[in-house]
Amino acid sequence: MEIESVKCDCCGLREDCTQEYITNVQATFNGKWLCGLCSEAVRDEAGRAGKRKKAHGPLEDALRAHMAFCRKTKLSPAGGVADGMRQMLRRRSGKDDLADI
Repeated sequence: MEIESVKCDCCGLREDCTQEYITNVQATFNGKWLCGLCSEAVRDEAGRAGKRKKAHGPLEDALRAHMAFCRKTKLSPAGGVADGMRQMLRRRSGKDDLADI
């Protein structure tokens, strides 16, 4: 089993994965490879968006929105991941007053 280093198409974070895992992730996200944190953020958003009617599928819309979010941040990949986690925690808690995190 050979391990490859692959770069997230959203945040730029690198992970070491097997080719089988890389292929499975790309199949899930329209040919894009997402790190574990970005894939969870996209799945979370798609789950919430699935309750609303969208022009495209909820996963495709969530992927597009998350990639746009990652492009907007001018931080290092680690900083972008931290901001993404902060945003996800705010959404899950239902509060916007988690600025201290």
